[in-house]
Amino acid sequence: MAPVLNTAQTSSQIPAVPDPKGRTATREVLGSIAWLGQVASATLDTLAAQAMLHRLPAGSIVFEQADTPVFAPFLLAGSIELLGLRDQTETLVELLHPVDLVVPAAVLGHQPYLVRARVYEEAHLLLVPAETFREAVASDHALCCAVLGCLTAQYRRQVRLQKNLKLRSSEERVGCYLVALMGSSDTDITVRLPVEKHLIASHLCMKRETFSRALAGMARFGMSVRGDTVHVADAAAARACFPLDPLIDGVESISSFQNKKA
Repeated sequence: MAPVLNTAQTSSQIPAVPDPKGRTATREVLGSIAWLGQVASATLDTLAAQAMLHRLPAGSIVFEQADTPVFAPFLLAGSIELLGLRDQTETLVELLHPVDLVVPAAVLGHQPYLVRARVYEEAHLLLVPAETFREAVASDHALCCAVLGCLTAQYRRQVRLQKNLKLRSSEERVGCYLVALMGSSDTDITVRLPVEKHLIASHLCMKRETFSRALAGMARFGMSVRGDTVHVADAAAARACFPLDPLIDGVESISSFQNKKA
């Protein structure tokens, strides 16, 4: 694994020089990504020959809003916040988890990023030069299908978010958010909020004060919040009060369109 980058360094400043000693590692990583399973070995070899592995600590900026993509970043481990910015205000657009491409639409369209990408939990990234990535997608049908599957999952996640924001009250949004964190356990549950409260509030389209009041109000539904920890005394009651909708709260997995019939 390559050395840790300086937290002030963005992807546009990372030297675009592949490490010959790392080609075996990058090829193994690409071969391990399930939704690239139908892509030809020759294409993966081409991507791996130019790719680099990097580990970035929490707080590192992967790229800034309005930057032009230099790399196509694959998130292999950790998590990345996608943040919209206006003046000094940040809003959480999405928290990315592995294995995913980080804003591939901007890379493919050779367009400026609409968001900032910041590492939330130490992230392991595979960086493929943007031009190499675009050429491979254009020339390899299986890779094109795989990336289309990735874009589809990302689009559907955003549609789910919009439905959540527009069809639920603020109390319902907070309650369903907490219930989704609980998982399937029915016994005494304690979970930790995945990001800071102000980012969750912005993601749920709420002011921080409104979010805090809604969290305090969850106590009457058996969910008590102290700091960043949520304790659920009665999981069944909480789920009954805030039932999850599979067409809003379901998980979108990435799968290639390869070999799928219309």
